[in-house]
Amino acid sequence: MTDTPLIVRQFDTIDYAPCWQAMKAFTDARGPDTPDELWVLEHPPVFTLGQAGKPEHVLNPGDIPLVQTDRGGQVTYHGPGQTVIYLLIDIARLGIGARALVTGIEQAIVDMLAGCGIDAASKPDAPGVYVDGAKIASLGLRIRQGRSYHGLSLNRDMDMAAFQRINPCGYIGQPMTSLALRGADSDRARTETALLEALRARLDLPAAQQRLSALPTPPATLHSEQHTLEEHS
Repeated sequence: MTDTPLIVRQFDTIDYAPCWQAMKAFTDARGPDTPDELWVLEHPPVFTLGQAGKPEHVLNPGDIPLVQTDRGGQVTYHGPGQTVIYLLIDIARLGIGARALVTGIEQAIVDMLAGCGIDAASKPDAPGVYVDGAKIASLGLRIRQGRSYHGLSLNRDMDMAAFQRINPCGYIGQPMTSLALRGADSDRARTETALLEALRARLDLPAAQQRLSALPTPPATLHSEQHTLEEHS
C-alpha cells in the first residue's frame, strides 16, 4: 500500500466531455507525489466510442450523443441509474502493471456483487463482469506513463433499451443486465460505498483522506502526451 493519501470525488450527474477533459488534464499535470483519485458519478445519456472503436458497432444512436474518446475498447453506453468510477491511479508507484489493474478492478466488482447475492465472473477474452453471460459492468482504460484514467461502469437500475442501439463493447447481441434486473439492492449510495471499499481492498489503496465534489482546477500548462495505451471495454 502506498503512503500517498487517496482522494474521492463524488458527483451527482456530470456531462461526459468536461469530465473526460478534466481526467486528461489531471493525468498530464500530476507529479510523482500527486495523490491518486477516484471519481464517482453518473453521466447523462451518452454513447462513447473507444480510440480504436469501429463506427459500425453504433447501430442507431438516435437522440443520444456519441463521443469519440481516448479510452481503449469499443462502444458503450452511460446514463442515469449507472454508477461510473474513474480510477486516476499511479500504477507504477503502486507497483502493478496494466493487467493487474484490470484484474483488480474486475475482481473488486465480483466481490461487491457477491455481497449482493449475485454470482458474477470475469472473462479472459472479453473484459468486464458477467452474470450468466449477461454483462453487468464494463471497463475502459487509458494508461499514460504508468498512470491510469477512465475506469468502470456498473449497471444499477437503468433504461437498458439504449444498449440495443449499439453492439455493446463490439459484441453483436451481447446481453446486458443490472442489479435491479437481478433482484439485488440498486440503491446508489449503498452500491457506491460497497464498490469503493471493494476497489480499495483489491487494489490495496489507502482509505480516502479527502472527499470532494468539484473537478480539479485545470493546470495552466500540460505535460507531453507520450503514453501507452491499454485497451479494454
